[in-house]
Parts: sequence; structure tokens; C-alpha cells
Amino acid sequence: MRRLFLTSALAALLPIAGVAEPLALVLGTSDYENLPDLRRGEEVVDAVDGLLALGFDVVALENGEAAGVARSLQEFMTAVPEADRILVALSGRFVTDGDRTWYMTREAASPTLMGLGGTARALPLENLLLVLARQPSRAVLLLGVEEEAEENYDPWLREGLGDLEIPQGVTVFTGSPRDAANFLADELSQSRGNLTRLVAENDGIEAEGYLPTGFVFNPVQAAAPAPAPAPNAQAEETALWQGAVALNTVLAYQNYLERYPQGRYAAQAQQGIQAILSEPNREARLAEEALGLTRDQRRQIQRNLSLLNFDPRGIDGIFGPGTRRAVTDWQQQNGFSQTSYLDREQVGRLEAQAARRAQQLEAEAQRQREAAEQADRAYWEATGAEGGDEAGLRAYLERYPDGRFSPAANDRLAEIEEQKRAAAQGADRQSWDAAREADTIVAYQQYLEAHPQGRFVEDAQARRNRLVQARQNAEGNAEARQAEEALGLNALTARVIEQRLGTLGLEPGTVDGRFDGDTRRALRNYQRDRGLTASGFLDEPTLVRLLADTLGQALAD
Repeated sequence: MRRLFLTSALAALLPIAGVAEPLALVLGTSDYENLPDLRRGEEVVDAVDGLLALGFDVVALENGEAAGVARSLQEFMTAVPEADRILVALSGRFVTDGDRTWYMTREAASPTLMGLGGTARALPLENLLLVLARQPSRAVLLLGVEEEAEENYDPWLREGLGDLEIPQGVTVFTGSPRDAANFLADELSQSRGNLTRLVAENDGIEAEGYLPTGFVFNPVQAAAPAPAPAPNAQAEETALWQGAVALNTVLAYQNYLERYPQGRYAAQAQQGIQAILSEPNREARLAEEALGLTRDQRRQIQRNLSLLNFDPRGIDGIFGPGTRRAVTDWQQQNGFSQTSYLDREQVGRLEAQAARRAQQLEAEAQRQREAAEQADRAYWEATGAEGGDEAGLRAYLERYPDGRFSPAANDRLAEIEEQKRAAAQGADRQSWDAAREADTIVAYQQYLEAHPQGRFVEDAQARRNRLVQARQNAEGNAEARQAEEALGLNALTARVIEQRLGTLGLEPGTVDGRFDGDTRRALRNYQRDRGLTASGFLDEPTLVRLLADTLGQALAD
């Protein structure tokens, strides 16, 4: 049991003894060469005394540069295979592209997407999570992150944590650098401490991942260590323990305890039994894990749930509380045990129901669209078809601004405007040209006041009203645009959406992955036909329906 404090100037390191002891890697950085310093970032390194008292082998590095961090990781990874519990604590600056997250070393430069992934100056959290996954129910990641970090390094990277894909059995705690250091020194260093209760009582720490009721990370220390068995006996005990961990069942752990009631892994075996007995629906969880669902497959499951009106609280491929609640509700409605975990049969049932629902919704949308087109055509015949006057054309556009005949109505009004301009008196025409050039509410109002009987009164009133409406809608459009940007669509998905809109005859314009005015109008008509909020911007319900419609069309073909 040793405390290894490493610095970037350290020339050689002592290896950690290959014994089955708890292991901790602690990195804290406050003094950055190129990035802004982080107050209290290094305090986590000074909070390891309690871990040492519990028997942890500790590899700790304060303000480490890339070379020092690499040596620390090498020492840590050497000891991982023999560790019975693993704790990793990182405090400093983090950067994310939304899905991936990196921990920045002391000399890290301002990061860019293409200059980050392969550099040794940034430590990917996903790699550490893979290491922690080797010890399910006995692996903890503690992150000290600056509160309210808002730095954007380039269009793809920002400061902070992304959506961590936490492996089963791994616990992640997050807080400010100071809260993280205090949590490491206190709660995580308690012998037999109930972390479930302790984190609930700590307002500065948030928990994700594995956290069953009564979760104990550090078992009670034995009063005196048992005599070391002979080498052969020790190897036999280790082999039996490794087999019990691989099976991860109550019977396997009990088998180990019957053979070695005072063995080196007795406390861990008891903890394993407690974890299994205290976890509800464990068999269902293991069955879902055995499916090996990819993130895209999990996103599709979330879309299917949403399509069936079971809200997963996001289409992100992460099965959090919202998705688990949606799965439970779906299971209840379909006569399955309400475990919140899916098996192969349920995934197939859910997919089939969603495909059928997509076709039903699209058929209903088609009926609504045909009825709307019929009403659109009838109104056009009554107001703007051959011989339609200016009042009729404006009446049509007021009711159907995105209607099938709106381009024809706008073209005809432009012709009428040009005719009036040619016939207008000089002062009237000049005032109108000035108002058109300014194209503001004030300019049109000034024209109306100056020429109450002018030839362009109706044009000015229509354009003024349009701008007033646009101003009223601006706030809603800004929120809708932000919601669309939050979806993180790539160009390929955008082109798929444009192709789908074109297949439906909604005329989205050129299929180029860029949403222009034609695309926005097509989206508004798509949303209107399906009873969605007709903003012209993508949101989660619209995206779910569009992708579901695409699936339904593929099945129909």
C-alpha cells in the first residue's frame, strides 16, 4: 500500500506490487500553460489520505503534463488486472464534442476537433470507462468539473462533459473541483459507507450509472490480515475467485466463501452477493445486455417508443430514467413484466408496432393532405384563379400562405404591382419605391400616411401586416431554430429528410442538405398535415415521424 505522487520531472517510477488491493488513479490540474487556470483543480490530489488508510494503492499526479500523465496511466494499467476495486478521480478542464469527452493535461493547447483525438495531451474518458467496466459494481469514476463552463473552442467542441456512455456496473460521480475533492476525502474514503445515502445527502455531487440501494464501495476492513497462503493455495484461491466474478451469481460467490470463509476476496464476495440480491430485475438487465445493442439501435428503440406515445425524454441512444420509464409503461400496456429492460422478443414487438403505427399515421396524414388540397383548390377557384383580382389574390394568400397556388398568386400580385407602378403619379411611385427599398413597418406606415388614396395602399397594408406577423413570430422561430440545432443533424440526415419531403410531393427544393425557404415551407406543410407544430423547423416529434414515415414507406415498397 503506497502513495505514489508523480510529477512531470520524475525520471523513474516504482512499480505497484501485484497484489489484490483496491486501486486508485487521481489526477488534478489547476495550472494550465495555454488554457485558463482552474481554481482548486489540484485539491483532489491532496484528498487521498483516506484511501491510503483503506488500503488503496494510489497513483496521484498534480498538474501533470502529457509525459507524466502517460507514466501514471502505465503504472495504473499495470495494476488494474490485480485490483479488486478501482477508483479514478479526475479534476480539471474537460472538452467534449457532445458524444466524446477528453480530460486536458497541463500543457494542452486550445483544442480543435481534428487536432484532439490523437494527441497525448488529452485523455479520452471513454477509454477509462472501458477499464472500469472490468470490475462491474466495484468501479467508480469521480469528475471535478468547472461549474457553468461556457467556452466554445470551435464549431464542434465545447468545454465540459458530453453524454457519457456509462458501462453497466460503473458508477460516475460529478461535482465542482472543490466538491469532488471533499467527496473523495470524506464519502469515498468511508469504510462501509452507504454511497447511495451519502450522495443523496450531498447537494454538490450528482450520480449516474450503477447505484443500487445500499451501495457500499469500501467493505469493512479486517482487524488483522489473514496469513498469506502458500503460493499454490493462493493461485487456487485466485482461480476460484476469478471464476466466481466471471459467473457473477449468488451461488458462485457462496461457493467461494464456503471454500475460503476468511479469504482475500471474502469481503468482495459478500458485497457481490448483496449487490445481486438488492438489484431488482437483474436477470432482465443481463438479458438486455446480452443483446449487445448499438447506440444507433438504442436510438431506434427510443424513436419507436416516441412514435407509440411513450416519451423517452430524448432520442440520444442512452437509456436513462426517461427511457426506462417509457419502456416500463410500454411493457405494462403489452402484458410484459414491468422490468424496464427489453429482451429480443420485446424489441421485435416494439419495432413491429412502431412500423404499423407509422403506416397508420401516414395514411391518416395523406387523407388530411388530400382534404386540405381540395379545400386549397376550391378557395383558389373562388378567389384567385383566372380573372382573380387583387383582393381575391390577397384573400387567398392570407388563408394559404404556403398553399399550392401561393407562387402563382404572388407572381400575379407582382404583375399587378408593376402595372400600378407604371400608372402611378411621380410622387406616389417615388414614395412606394422608397418604402419597398426600406421594407420596414415604419416605411410602409409612412407611405400609408402620405398617400391614403395611393395606388399601393393595399400592397403597403399587406406588407406591413406581414412584417408585424413576422416580428411576433420571431421569438418562437428563434426557439424552434435552437431546438433544431440541438438535434445535431448531419448533412446526410438533412438530405434524407429533404428526399422524404420530395417523395411526399411537398417540393422542398434542391436536395443538398441545406434547409432554405422551400424546405421550410415543405416542413410547415408536412407538420400541418400531421397535427404537429407547424414551425418549419425540425423538432424531435417531427424527426421521429419523418424517419418513421421513411421506414413505413420502405416496408410498403
